Amino acid sequence: MLEKKLSPSLSYHNLGHTLDVLHAAMIISDTECLPSAERKLLRIAVLFHDAGFIYLYKDHEEKACEMVREYLPGFYFTPEQVFSVCEMILATRIPQDPKNRPGRIIADADLDYLGREDVNLIAQNLFEELRAYNLMPDRGKWVPFQIEFLKQHRYFTDYSRKHREPNKGRYLASLIEGLPA
Repeated sequence: MLEKKLSPSLSYHNLGHTLDVLHAAMIISDTECLPSAERKLLRIAVLFHDAGFIYLYKDHEEKACEMVREYLPGFYFTPEQVFSVCEMILATRIPQDPKNRPGRIIADADLDYLGREDVNLIAQNLFEELRAYNLMPDRGKWVPFQIEFLKQHRYFTDYSRKHREPNKGRYLASLIEGLPA
């Protein structure tokens, strides 16, 4: 569904991003010893977390929850399971405010790239997407925006704090060093 229906101008919020988040969420959920029933719901939440972009850019998480509420009951998911999936999806809203352990995992997985070696490439894709949607006028505004975002961002899981925070700090320092005095 995502591959066929997402706009090609979504250079960041695309199928590749969803698969990256899924990979990170499974690694983090392993280290967090998340029970298998919650892992199943986490997988579903990850696969749907940006599906709302099919219809709209702003408030796409709420749209994704509408899709989940419509779609999952047809596959015998209980109202409690649907609620749990939506709660996880909403944990990815910026600013992130996860309410439970699965929410903390999906929140960290969604922004896992901030602490990875390929952060520059992925951040460039996000910049291009925001520019395409007239949400970021130019690089002169982008770098200060990134710096402020990185200063405010925090990881919620031990895994991400240990494995992603150090590189995120280096990325932030490189952005600050590149700013004109």
